[in-house]
Amino acid sequence: MAAQHTILLVGESNVGKTHYGAQFLKRLMVKAGALKMSGAPTNLEAFTTALSCLTEGKSTDHTPASTYVESVWPITDEAGRHAELVWPDYGGEQVRNLVTQRRIPAAWRERVLGATDWVLLIRLHSLRSEDDLLSRPLHSFAAAESQGEAAAAYELSDQARTVELLQMLLYLAQFHLDQPLRKPRLTILLSCWDELDTTELPADLLASRLPLLWSFVRSNWLSPTIIGLSALERALSKTDADQEYAIRGPEEFGYVVLPDGVKNIDITLPIQRLMAGGS
Repeated sequence: MAAQHTILLVGESNVGKTHYGAQFLKRLMVKAGALKMSGAPTNLEAFTTALSCLTEGKSTDHTPASTYVESVWPITDEAGRHAELVWPDYGGEQVRNLVTQRRIPAAWRERVLGATDWVLLIRLHSLRSEDDLLSRPLHSFAAAESQGEAAAAYELSDQARTVELLQMLLYLAQFHLDQPLRKPRLTILLSCWDELDTTELPADLLASRLPLLWSFVRSNWLSPTIIGLSALERALSKTDADQEYAIRGPEEFGYVVLPDGVKNIDITLPIQRLMAGGS
């Protein structure tokens, strides 16, 4: 019997976790992809609510910051591999707080310790790219202090905070970095790909936009996978319905850009690739 896959899905606020979950669930329901539901899922409320909005051609609200609910989906692929996709629904602020407060809640601790695969969602379009503690020359801080500026004004950049998050998760899961990791497998999804307007390969784009993060990932994982994701394919409004969306159905929208640059409408493929062993 194949080893059970348990997937940790991590992303800060406004990266599209709930929209991806709703679209993923819809694909499972209509059996329009590489994965199928193989049993009764639990705790679907957050995703069915989001799916109702998408069916009307509208986007959904963000998950409240205090929410943490695990939705368990038994799934299988065309080769007969089975997995339990534990899809957490949580406010993205919790992820930022893990780093800023350096405290990991019990629910997160159990999730990290039990995960065999990690999926990190990053929305490049919304990340800050200004200088930070790790990219500014040291003499600039001395100059700032001489001018009476507070050194505390310089915070970690978004990419440095993401590296810190991965380091915290690795420490919590007790993984040693004396050699590149085979497990947990790491997939990075560059979400809202449609707003990037690029033809670059996902890994090349990550390397050029977030070189610090890419260097850390490439150094510490044997074969990280970088995939572009557009769960909705276009921007939707919370108030004004997109008529084409409502008529055709949300399952007709969304795509992934695989590591080799090939575009595919099956947004379940990132998870299926993990089930297949990352091949």
